[in-house]
Amino acid sequence: MAELVKVAVEERVAVLTIDNPKVNALSRQTMEALDAALTAALANEAVKVLVITGAGTFAFIAGADVTEIAQIKNGAHGAEMASQGQAVINRIEQSPKPVIAAINGVCLGGGNELAMACHLRIASDRARFGQPEINLGIIPGFGGTQRLPRLIGKAKATELILTGDLITAQEAHRVGLVNQVVPQDQVLKAAKDLARKIASKGHVAVRLALQAIEEGLEQRLDEGLANEAAAFGTVADTEDCKEGVKAFLEKRRPQFKDR
Repeated sequence: MAELVKVAVEERVAVLTIDNPKVNALSRQTMEALDAALTAALANEAVKVLVITGAGTFAFIAGADVTEIAQIKNGAHGAEMASQGQAVINRIEQSPKPVIAAINGVCLGGGNELAMACHLRIASDRARFGQPEINLGIIPGFGGTQRLPRLIGKAKATELILTGDLITAQEAHRVGLVNQVVPQDQVLKAAKDLARKIASKGHVAVRLALQAIEEGLEQRLDEGLANEAAAFGTVADTEDCKEGVKAFLEKRRPQFKDR
């Protein structure tokens, strides 16, 4: 069987490339391969940041495998399929290491749901985004009804989910769905550049910042602020904090040791 997720590690960055021709659909086997690749990258101490992209130039991920959807037996089976997909995608959002989506082509359905779980998103100027599940008589099942409103607001998210309409990369950037739009041939480079920039920071601070952001979105402001203060206290007691402050005062670049 072909390798559905290829992994390359260079300069503290792991690039996970989903390669399921023709459109990198998220079949059950592809999700299992992605889950295994995530496990390995998160356990690799040499990896500080992950980048997820799609093989080829047409699609980042064009959605779930429709042939598998056609085989759903009943409601319980459908709910189980959705929950299994959510579990893998949730691991991306909950990753202690930043995950960047390098969106090199169409990003639809499950692909958009996966991209939204990444912490940052770099898109090709030719990319298209959407949740077109409604056109199949179904709804998003891998988190689309929850993450899309949180990212771009309820009104626009509801419109996209109920119409199945697609938007351009430029519109996705305008509404806050992606961080950057770059030329098609610069997507992976831009994502790697951003990943290396983040990887140069102290990993403890990066991890605690991610944790404070992700947990805070689900908390009251006072709870989030209390967590932030506790995380600040933790990072203030690290070697990296002492090195960072010392380097600033000495007008030099810090040498973080991730401890």
